[in-house]
Amino acid sequence: MRRIRASVGAAALVLTVGALLAGCSQEYQDERGKGDAPVEGGKGEDTPAEVYNMPDGFGNLATKCVGHGFRAYVTTNATGPSNVQVVEDKSCVG
Repeated sequence: MRRIRASVGAAALVLTVGALLAGCSQEYQDERGKGDAPVEGGKGEDTPAEVYNMPDGFGNLATKCVGHGFRAYVTTNATGPSNVQVVEDKSCVG
């Protein structure tokens, strides 16, 4: 009986790890490994962002209105994830 429980536990662990790894798909990665999430219908809101270039070694900053009444600030980082802040901005009306 212990062997059956151990086998079931091991199978559950393997399935859980497999599901987690499947969620980390590389399907949307571009050649630099910085892919975007899929957008329903392949169309999204593509207005350009304002980009502020920082000196080499520092993340650049991009900002634009997102949704209605909000502004997003995003920094790039060559060695890790980008930083994102979304704040209320009354000048962002749509």
